[in-house]
Amino acid sequence: MRTKTILKYMVAIAGTLSLLTGCNGGEQSQGQQNQQSLPFPVVKIQNKEVTGYQVFPASIEGIVNSSVRAKVSGYIKEVLVDEGQKVRKGQSLFKLETESLSQDAEAAKASINVAEVEVNKLKPLVEKGIVSEVQLETAKANLAQAKSSYNSVTANIGYATVKSPVDGYVGAIPFRLGSLVSPADQMAMTTVSDISKVYAYFSFNEKDYLNFLENTEGKSLQEKIKNFPEVILQLANGTLYKHKGKIQTITGQINQATGTVSVRAVFDNPDQLLTNGNSGKIMIPSTYKDNPVIPQAATFERQGQILAFKVDDQGKISTVVLQIKDNIDNLYVVESGLKAGDRIVSSGVGKLKEDMEITPQEVSYDSVTKPIKVSFRN
Repeated sequence: MRTKTILKYMVAIAGTLSLLTGCNGGEQSQGQQNQQSLPFPVVKIQNKEVTGYQVFPASIEGIVNSSVRAKVSGYIKEVLVDEGQKVRKGQSLFKLETESLSQDAEAAKASINVAEVEVNKLKPLVEKGIVSEVQLETAKANLAQAKSSYNSVTANIGYATVKSPVDGYVGAIPFRLGSLVSPADQMAMTTVSDISKVYAYFSFNEKDYLNFLENTEGKSLQEKIKNFPEVILQLANGTLYKHKGKIQTITGQINQATGTVSVRAVFDNPDQLLTNGNSGKIMIPSTYKDNPVIPQAATFERQGQILAFKVDDQGKISTVVLQIKDNIDNLYVVESGLKAGDRIVSSGVGKLKEDMEITPQEVSYDSVTKPIKVSFRN
């Protein structure tokens, strides 16, 4: 009798435990179901025209940079211009002392006079046959040599006034009053730069150059350069130069030492804002017109792949692998994996797993791209 009672109690306890376990399991299932049905923002993908930029460090130079050097040796007697001054071609920049040259000129002039006297003396003697024709020709040669020496000295006197070879702006003047200069000096007296236009020099690496050749219309290099879009110059203070530039030349040969190709762009400079020696950054635009564009916040990475969660009509999510054509600010330009009209989870993707069900909360496409709307051209 006692044994039967114990068995009844054991059966009752087991039933209670089973009931409790069932209730807990039901609560967990209900909890999982509620978790799977949490609301998440969902956006419908669109094709957008978006423009991104490749950026390259650049150095700026005037279209003409003419070094001014002394043609004769001498001490600087006068500095006629100042650094930064605008000058015209042929304008005097420096005057060198010419005292020694003037003395040489006087001596050369005297030699001419002596030679002329000798020629005039011999002419009638030759006519009378007193002296030979050879003596007269020798005297004439001496006269010509004396005149040549004189012309050379007077030319040097002219060179003592150093003039600008081009229109432009005077650069640094390292030599001042009293400095000795000569044609053998390694350092120029100054540089005159024409900055009505300026050149921006920068470099493509091998990958950039191949992309340029493959993606730019034209059969020849010159045609591709002609068809290449205008470029933008970002100044050293971060502002954008108001005049756009055009690529003029590309060397077309990769420098084996640096692995780069040299590129030159030209910019108008009517306000002389840019000058020789400035630095900046060249911004080359890349415009995409017919590709899906998604926020990077809607993606995640796994094993080197970029993925997103696609949402079907029942709210079930699935991962898709994306091929990215470009990334611009906080956007991805998608090459494959998604198309316009597809719906994806736009944020909070780190909380999701494959095949989960969510409650889609539709958000506007513009709202998730608003922070980078400056990249779009509508």
